[in-house]
Amino acid sequence: QVQLVESGGGLVQAGGSLRLSCAASGRTFSPFAMGWFRQAPGKEREFVAAISGSGGTTYYADSVKGRSTISRVNAKNTVYLQMDSLKPEDTAVYYCAADPTFGPAANMRRGEYLTWGQGTQVTVSS
Repeated sequence: QVQLVESGGGLVQAGGSLRLSCAASGRTFSPFAMGWFRQAPGKEREFVAAISGSGGTTYYADSVKGRSTISRVNAKNTVYLQMDSLKPEDTAVYYCAADPTFGPAANMRRGEYLTWGQGTQVTVSS
């Protein structure tokens, strides 16, 4: 079982940047596909980005494409989400998730991941 802990959230002005981190422990990290999701108050959880175990394939939601970069350093058991040009509508709790299987984008967007972190709050002020 993999345990996940997110960090790096906070309050930032519109147009600013944040880098979220998700540290994994408990099992070998590199085979796991990793994803970032977010949930704003009163809204359903939505997909943000996903990355394959090797880091060679990534997927992004249209809402963050071009403004965000998902990456991973397997030697550090950590996945990152760099978010630039932040907008107030990016305000949400951000969750990372892990799953043994990396599949097509449609699969990775569905949120059917084995393990989830507790989330980190991102607030973007206008």
